[in-house]
Amino acid sequence: MSASLSFLASSQQLWLRPKLVGVAATPFPRTQSRSLVVEAKATTKREDRTARHTRIRKKVEGTPERPRLVIFRSHKHIYVQVIDDTKMHTLASASTMQKPISEEFDYTSGPTVEVAKKVGEVIAKSCLEKGISKVAFDRGGYPYHGRVQALADAAREHGLQF
Repeated sequence: MSASLSFLASSQQLWLRPKLVGVAATPFPRTQSRSLVVEAKATTKREDRTARHTRIRKKVEGTPERPRLVIFRSHKHIYVQVIDDTKMHTLASASTMQKPISEEFDYTSGPTVEVAKKVGEVIAKSCLEKGISKVAFDRGGYPYHGRVQALADAAREHGLQF
């Protein structure tokens, strides 16, 4: 058997490295048994999220009539963009780094659900000002829960149609 086996599984690389574990002593000196243990490299949370986002992007596309509303979460901020994928152009954006939102909320440990609701409200208002009423929602590989759900619900309440 070769010293290392590798193969490509789905869209992620999974490297398998066999390791020889201890040489078991046998009554006969010439025959020694070796056991083979295969360990798989674990993927990180970021790699898992980008894989989910890639699967979502295969299905969700932004058009001029119905642009894509995409969310990005970091530990300190939350960002939302409305993108026309045919022209590769950002039509509207909102984030917690913008002064109206950052001055209104005094948060130090990162954006909360209340902050996400405010960002959803801001993005809905800016879209409606620009004549965008329908969007395709792209959760960016994040679970539809917590801040992502709060942002989407606030955008819906203020006039955006998903």
